[in-house]
Parts: sequence; C-alpha cells; structure tokens
Amino acid sequence: MKYTLRQLQVFVAVASHNNLTRAAQALAMSQSAASSALRDLEQQFDLQLFDRIGKRLQLNDQGRLLLPKAESLLAQAQELEQQLLQHTAIGSLQVGATLSIGNYLAVPLMADFMSRHPGSRVHLQVGNTRQIVAQLLDYQLDVGLIEGEINHPQLQTEVWMNDELAVFCHPEHPLARLQQSHPLTLSDVTAHPWIVREQGSGTRQAFERAFYQCLSELNIRLELQHTEAIKRAVEANLGLGCLSRITLEDAFARQRLVQLQLAGLNMERRLYLVMHRQKFQTAAIQEWLQLCRQYSR
Repeated sequence: MKYTLRQLQVFVAVASHNNLTRAAQALAMSQSAASSALRDLEQQFDLQLFDRIGKRLQLNDQGRLLLPKAESLLAQAQELEQQLLQHTAIGSLQVGATLSIGNYLAVPLMADFMSRHPGSRVHLQVGNTRQIVAQLLDYQLDVGLIEGEINHPQLQTEVWMNDELAVFCHPEHPLARLQQSHPLTLSDVTAHPWIVREQGSGTRQAFERAFYQCLSELNIRLELQHTEAIKRAVEANLGLGCLSRITLEDAFARQRLVQLQLAGLNMERRLYLVMHRQKFQTAAIQEWLQLCRQYSR
C-alpha cells in the first residue's frame, strides 16, 4: 500500500485547519513531520491536494474529491482500533442541534447516552439550521438534529419527531383579552408588531410557511437569534412571538406568557435527524441514532 493512515490524518487535518502548523499541533506532531507526510502522499501519487497561498493551504478540486473518502476510511480505522483494543467506552460524538432542540431536547439525550456508556463524551454545537447543515457538509459534526427542512444531495435526512409552533403574547396584551370574547383571525395579528427568529432558522421557515397568506402584511419589529431573547422581548410586551411549543411550556404554565389561538393555520412541523451520506457510522453514532429514535414522540 502506497499510503499510510498517518498521511491521511495529516491530509484531513490540514484540510480542516487550512494551515500546516495548526494541523501538526492538532495531531501532536512536529511541523516538519506533518509537512513530510503530506509531501510524501502527494509525491507518491503525483498529485497536488492543496493550492499554496502564502502559509495558507487551500483544498483544491482534487483534494475535495479525496476528502470524504479519507474521512470515511479514518473513521473505520478508528472503529477497528477500538474493537481490537476491546475498549468498553463507546467513544465521543460531535452533535449539532438547532436552538430549540439544543436547549430543550438534546441535553436529556446527552445525559442518557453518557449514563448508558460511561466514559463516552458528547460535544454539542448549537446553531440555526443553515449553520448546522454547513458543519455537517464540512465533516465537523457526526449527526445533526434540526428543525428546518433541507434537501441536499450529500445529506440524508430522517423524520425524528413531530413539533408544533405556538403564537404567544404578554398576558396584558390586547389580543390576550380579545380572544376571550371571540376567535382571533389573521387580520387581528397583522395589526401588531412581531419578534421572530432570524432567516436561516427552521423556526423562521415554519413561521413563514404558516403565515404565507399575510406574510407581506406582518410588522416584523425584531429578528433575534435566541429563543430566550424572543421570550424575554415578548414578556416585556414588545410584540407577538412564534416559537416551538416545547420552548414555551414552562412560561405558559407559570402564566408569564399566553398562547394565542388562531384558527385555520397549520402550525405543525417535523424535526429531523441529518447525517452526511458518506459519513462512516461508528458504534457511537449508531447508538446515538438508536437513542434518538427511542425519544421520538
């Protein structure tokens, strides 16, 4: 065999860091050893995997073609090594989750996973759907738990569980009193300002789909990245909000916020498990997926 796993490790690390020095540090190697490994890999196959721009190494088309195969092979090698060494620990996971899932569903999953597999570690990265998808495509994450709908040829999605959005307001908001006397309509809510999630989030995607009939008439006062910030803004009576019901159950129970009932709107949506199609499924990934499926509701 003309290449070594160490050479592939250096190649993948340089592709991730775009810098030989940082790649060597990540692999606990000297810079000269890392440079030699990368040079030998390229010379053995008479190819160039990076464009050299000063000290920056930018992955070229040939490198991008090789990267997913190298990632997959290294993951399989790591899995084989664990089996050969008969490790009892199942290993670590890099999980990405959108905000509602990350703040309200992922933590119990992580606690359950680590209690079942002592010594394992789950690293959680929280962002909006667009950010999680980008990290999955860049092999920075093993699995994504997202709220938004996506259709990308390199990603496989699986329906995880059902969810529902809820429109809400301050208890003293005029609409909280109005709905006690008659059902609310779309014209009632278009007359008031809104505080909503930012573009690129799954919640914003579902919100716009639900209100497509009157979207151009809505007064979007604020766009905020964080669920809790939106809840606090609505608690300050700055406008109406629309978030996943799982993020609002405690606030509704404590009567800090009031749900507004709007007939005729489809507020249902789905949450998804997402992986890169070429990502090798280690035992840790398989165990995580199985646990997530058990939590489906």
